[in-house]
Amino acid sequence: MSSLVSLHQLERKLGGVSVIKNISAVVEPGQVVALLGKNGAGKTTLLETILGFGFPSAGDAALWDIKATGIEGDIKQRIGFVPQQDELLAGLNGNGHLDLFKAFRKTWNQNLVDRLIAEWSIPMDMNIAKMSVGQRQKLSILLALAHEPELLILDEPVASLDPIARRQFLQQLIEIAADEKRAVIFSTHIVSDVERVANQVWMLREGELAYQGGLDELKESFVRVTLIANQPFTQKINWPNLIRQKNNGNQSQLTFEHWQPEMEQMLAHEFSAGVHIEYLGLEDIFLELNQ
Repeated sequence: MSSLVSLHQLERKLGGVSVIKNISAVVEPGQVVALLGKNGAGKTTLLETILGFGFPSAGDAALWDIKATGIEGDIKQRIGFVPQQDELLAGLNGNGHLDLFKAFRKTWNQNLVDRLIAEWSIPMDMNIAKMSVGQRQKLSILLALAHEPELLILDEPVASLDPIARRQFLQQLIEIAADEKRAVIFSTHIVSDVERVANQVWMLREGELAYQGGLDELKESFVRVTLIANQPFTQKINWPNLIRQKNNGNQSQLTFEHWQPEMEQMLAHEFSAGVHIEYLGLEDIFLELNQ
């Protein structure tokens, strides 16, 4: 089965500034990819380039092995997209949007639509102009899900949802992820949500992928090490994959990526110190990579 998304040395410049740089990655069926990064890291630009909304400055982006900028209607039918700012029509109500979108879709799961309208309490008779930001976001997500796309791409989909609505939406993502023929990419700044649903992580930092791979592998590869010696720590430690060091009295706190268990004994021997290992959660890893 071919990759749903494939990126090869992808770069994109806006106004002469490189916003995404040398990104190579693939998205396979069954994957839920969380795209993490600070504001301005390039998340929206990357998602828009994957969808073919803009031409790469270098490299390429492909959907089902077809250049993203050249996909036609049959491929577009297989995609669902929720932008960061909704593009709903102020003069229509929710039902009007359903009728409009349904007219352009070859497939449509009305049972799913009816269930989500009820579960998410979307006021379908209300004009878009009168809906709250959260209600509009729920409707945008519903419209992207209704035709059961093989590839679902969402840009900050929960930013305006209250905690209950976020939980309901994430449950829906879990149901989609259970279908091994489909895939999801979603950007978010709410790291706690990622650990509930994602199995893959793309960590974007200044336009580059600082990490791409499995969530579990990421959490196993980052550690905070505390060295405890009999005298004050003053030296600067130069070890491979050490990304941060902080000395405090007779302790030195080290943050490693690509940690290997055998490194514990090596550190204890080299510095004649006690060693305490703490595996980091995703939020701490995100902060360590973005300080």
